[in-house]
Amino acid sequence: MNKKMKLPLLGVALLTGACVGPFAPEPRNPMTFFVTSVGLGKGADLGGLEGADRHCRTLAESVDAGGRRVWRAYLSTSGFGGGETVSARDRIGKGPWQNSKGDVVAKSVDELHGTNNLTKQTAMTEKGEIVNGRGDKPNMHDILTGSSPEGRAMAADRDTTCGNWTLSTGGSAIVGHHDRQGLDDSAPAKSWNSSHGSKGCSHDNLKATGGDARFYCFAAR
Repeated sequence: MNKKMKLPLLGVALLTGACVGPFAPEPRNPMTFFVTSVGLGKGADLGGLEGADRHCRTLAESVDAGGRRVWRAYLSTSGFGGGETVSARDRIGKGPWQNSKGDVVAKSVDELHGTNNLTKQTAMTEKGEIVNGRGDKPNMHDILTGSSPEGRAMAADRDTTCGNWTLSTGGSAIVGHHDRQGLDDSAPAKSWNSSHGSKGCSHDNLKATGGDARFYCFAAR
């Protein structure tokens, strides 16, 4: 490669790195948490964690909440089938996090997994929209997480993440209820992040148990 070719390539590299680096603009929207307004169209096949994170950022950028923020999907992966074990709670930074209306949903990771402010009214989309819950038609309160109540990866003895977010057939994924409503008053029914397993990984199967292939997004920094 000659010297004339090096400078343009360097410029491209700098511009690419600046997308979420120190030279990126400050986001105009203070939102640091949301539920995705739409899925990716392939059920629980999100393109793995990378694809899910990219979707979070794309939606955040659509409402001027991108900039220097690093957006991460609240999703765990497991060692089932030889995959890598990653816990959702370790991906999302330290907090605090607030929705598009300025409501603080949690001040820290421990508070998020303890006494947080996540409800149907606060767990809204990046557009500030309320997501349908139990009693609404259609019900969309199942939110993909693949996580335990503490936000950790599940045991590798069964599929709880739809093939670590790469399957749209077969398998199953742990979901939470963003509205904290269920068939009874048990802890799983009221859990925002670990209520039950899905019927399958396709969009139709996720809808059958009250979902819409949506997931939580948090600004890690």
